[in-house]
Order: sequence, then structure tokens, then C-alpha cells
Amino acid sequence: SGADIVEINSVRKHLSRIKGGRLAAKAAPATMVTLVISDVVGDDPSFIASGPGVGDQTTLHEARAILKKYQLTPPQSIEEALADPQNETLAPDDPVFKKVRTRIIANGALVLATAAPLLEAGGFQVINLGDVLAGEARDVGAEHAQLVHKYRQQKQPVALLSGGELTVTVRGDGAGGPSQEYALALVDALAKTDEGLEGIFAISADTDGCDGGEGLISDPAGALISPSTLSRASALKLNTATFLEHNDSGRFFETLGDLVKTGPTHTNVNDFRFILINKN
Repeated sequence: SGADIVEINSVRKHLSRIKGGRLAAKAAPATMVTLVISDVVGDDPSFIASGPGVGDQTTLHEARAILKKYQLTPPQSIEEALADPQNETLAPDDPVFKKVRTRIIANGALVLATAAPLLEAGGFQVINLGDVLAGEARDVGAEHAQLVHKYRQQKQPVALLSGGELTVTVRGDGAGGPSQEYALALVDALAKTDEGLEGIFAISADTDGCDGGEGLISDPAGALISPSTLSRASALKLNTATFLEHNDSGRFFETLGDLVKTGPTHTNVNDFRFILINKN
């Protein structure tokens, strides 16, 4: 639907026995310590895993409004649950949170900070675009193509690093996820420039090992881009714009043999992307 994780989790919180602070309520009056690996842009603990140990500022009314915003008609059981005042979540000032301690121990920023010195050691000037990128994957991919054009003018090789969590509004009947659609949009936009993909290597992948798949071990984590991507696609008569129109990034990169398949990583700190602009 294009909903972001904050919107999705605002609804989830009101449909769970443990989310939205309810796990803390069940643990009270015991002291509760929560160690958090953040998979949410902005690292707000109330939205990471839908905040089982954190008070919630969202309401049932807001959850219903989100479904209306995206024109989603849920099953009757969901409608009834979101209309039942007893399913309201716990506010942040609720006494059950007095003995709750929360600490974020890993996030997207840590991943980018760890990758940066490795790239610098390889001779690249690192441009860290941050771990809070959000929005439509195809739009961000096109924007990053413009950055590639900008940094191509520099003499030193450049590495563009970014994290965050992108979204896809599905309008076609294809396969793929945000990381793959970002990569396809990047290829499509660079194909329209004079330099194309000359000297460009990139990866766009979800750190949990599953990019918009069906929860299967075989689901891809994302996609790879290399200077030969466009020429190989042309030889196979793969049109980037057509695949992008049908949200079919998965089949595009699968045909090229350029899907990233890691299997489940058993952790999640959102998307990881880098674009290498090589001068060699």
C-alpha cells in the first residue's frame, strides 16, 4: 500500500497482546530491561517491534485513520478489534513503565559507521547520506542517480553510503521489494545519462536477508549493480522502464543473476546501500 513502518506498527500495536507496552504490563511490577536492535528509521523504541516494553502515543482512532488513508478494507475481526476501546494501548505515563529500562544496542547508523572506514581504506571518499532515508524506493533511486552524476566530476573515487527504510506502492503484478526496486530505479535513471553505469558498482539490500519476499529462506535480500548491468540487460532485451512500471525488479535482477541471497540473517537494522563511483 505504500504505508511506512510507523503507520504499519501503529495498527499492529492495537491488535496484539504484547505490543504497545502490553508486555511491560504483564511483567509489572518486576523490573524490565529491554535491549533493542533498531529496524525503524529514527530509532523510536515505541515503534521498534511495535514497542512491547514502551508506552504508546498512538490511538485506536489513528489506527483506523491509517487504514482509511490507504483505502484498506480489513477483515471484520480487525474492524471490530480497532473499534473496541478495551484494545487501546498503554500511554507512556502509565505506572507500569516505572521500572522499565530501554537501551538501543544496534542500529543502521552503526552499520554505516562500520562500513565507512573499510571503504576509506580502499581509497574511496565516503559520503554518508545517513540511516534515516525514507520514501518511495524508485524516487530515492532516481535521486541517488543525480548524486552519482554530481560526484562523478571529482577526481577521487567516491562511495555513497545510505540506510533507512524505503517503501513501494505496488501497482504492478511483479516480484521484488524496496531494495530491488531502488536498484532498478538507479539503473533506469543512470541509463539515461551519457556515462551510463561506467565505473559504477552498487549493492542495495535489506539487512534481515529478506527484501519484500514471502518469508522464505530463498527470498533475496536485494540486488547488485555493476558496469555491465545495462549491456547484459540489453542483450536479454530487458527494458528497465517496463520492469519498473510493473514493480518487477526481482525478475529483472534474477534474470541477470544479480540478486543478493544471504538467507535469514536473524537481525535487522533496515536497508544497507552503497554506490561505488570508481575512476579506474
